[in-house]
Amino acid sequence: MPWFLYLIECADGSLYTGIATDVEARFVAHASGKGARYTRARKPVRVMASFELAGRSEALRAEYRVKRLTAQQKRALIAGDFSIGSLLPQTEASDEE
Repeated sequence: MPWFLYLIECADGSLYTGIATDVEARFVAHASGKGARYTRARKPVRVMASFELAGRSEALRAEYRVKRLTAQQKRALIAGDFSIGSLLPQTEASDEE
């Protein structure tokens, strides 16, 4: 089952990063106040981007790395200036090719 990393823009202009199997349903949860504490305190406005990943563990690794980016770097990721794959470590299989 694919997992997704998503970035939500909040009313104060900040970006929230999370993971889910259904981004639309997760956004609805955030918007209704049932999401993360961060989005309960700042009204979620829209999903800015979502990236499909192979599974939960890859999504968690991507989330960890994206959350450490600056807001400017996150906006560059959203704009497509670099890929989500460039943030993830290369797998052993990739190293052997």
